[in-house]
Amino acid sequence: MINMVNSSSNVQVKEAVFITPSDPTPSHVLKLSAIDSQLFLRFTIEYLLIYRLGRASDKRAIVARVKDALARALVPYYPLAGRVRARVDGSCLEVVCRGQGAVFVESSGEYSVADFEKAPRYVSEWRNLLAFEVTEVVKGAPLLVMQLTWLSDGSAALSVGFSHCICDGIGSVEFLKYFSQLAVACQYDATAELKPKPKPKPVWDRYLLDPTPCTLQTSHHPEFTRVTDFSNFSTRFNPDQLTPTATTFHEWRVNELKTLVASTSQLSISSFTTFDVVSAHIWRSWARALNFPPQQTLKLLFSINIRNRVKPSLPNGYYGNAIVLGCALTTARQLTENGLSYATELIIEAKNQVDDNFVREVVDSVSLSSTRASQVPDSVGVLILSQWSKLGLENVDFGLGRPVHRGVSRMYR
Repeated sequence: MINMVNSSSNVQVKEAVFITPSDPTPSHVLKLSAIDSQLFLRFTIEYLLIYRLGRASDKRAIVARVKDALARALVPYYPLAGRVRARVDGSCLEVVCRGQGAVFVESSGEYSVADFEKAPRYVSEWRNLLAFEVTEVVKGAPLLVMQLTWLSDGSAALSVGFSHCICDGIGSVEFLKYFSQLAVACQYDATAELKPKPKPKPVWDRYLLDPTPCTLQTSHHPEFTRVTDFSNFSTRFNPDQLTPTATTFHEWRVNELKTLVASTSQLSISSFTTFDVVSAHIWRSWARALNFPPQQTLKLLFSINIRNRVKPSLPNGYYGNAIVLGCALTTARQLTENGLSYATELIIEAKNQVDDNFVREVVDSVSLSSTRASQVPDSVGVLILSQWSKLGLENVDFGLGRPVHRGVSRMYR
């Protein structure tokens, strides 16, 4: 289902339409993979991109260009214009491709570019910048929603929502880059034929991450293991009462953390990444701030790109979910009393465990056709971190220049 978020004085919707592929596309049903079909991926990846413009911008021309580029992009990426449903046998999800279309919304808002220089005051403050919320994706909701909002200072906000069961972060940004290339090409009008046309190579091939009948369980998968709740974790934290925050890790601070880890462990600076050390720092800070009972088991979950970890590697252009969850695990006492290097080593160890066999075991565990119930990650004592900084959102320029602010949200509506 797709519902409109309650209107507010901050954002007013001017138009909401379906955009269908500009050329004929195949009419058939495509099967999603076992990883795509996981229960915990049935939510929306949301991007917010802010572009600084002058008041003299030709809004009508920009809207026409965005609509045209979206329609063109939906030709090679035609499954994004389809609708998801469960297969009759319950084994997985599938996409019904009939060119049903994506949603495009044009709106105006009272925000200015300066309003996006810090975190919102509350979780839902910017919600109307993506006015349609996608719910019940298996009941026919659109898989892609795009909203262009004109800000009070003449600038623009582009919000995009992708159903996570159709693509992951890498796949969704590949689509956005292609869409933006088409939008820029449209600027040239009559001379567009002289511009090199972007040639996408989106790859479906979801069967590559299907379960295999002979997978032997040889690895430990703590991400699926339930732990005892000593802290009333399930009822202690109400998402509606959480306040968003933003923290900047300057390069000098990251270097300090790396130096600390290298000086207190056998690890060399070249053996761990910025993500490893910053995640370890955030995990320990989170645990100390929430004052968990010493015996509480804590987990850090994070997505790991498996495109080059499986054998053979997934083909370039594969835009489905090609991720598994890495899981670092320890007790609250060990995490808070041991140093930063301890947490960093746990994260590195969790990443190193992910090889082809590990992935195949996960695929079998989460498969809806498994002989046991499909496994889902436990939530008790869990902190989830995602790294979006290297996806290339800063390069999504659809003719308005590069975005001056970027935001990402994984929304369970």
